Amino acid sequence: METIPEWVKLLGNYGFPTVVALYLLVRFEKRIDRLTKAIHELILLYKQDR
Repeated sequence: METIPEWVKLLGNYGFPTVVALYLLVRFEKRIDRLTKAIHELILLYKQDR
């Protein structure tokens, strides 16, 4: 007899990597937004100096 239900195995196999991937995407999204803002600011500064 199986002690761990099949859905728990599926959650364990696929749930953890999915959660980690989503967490990393959220973290990187914030960094990408900050980098985009910095690039736009640099472009404006470059245009002002010309």
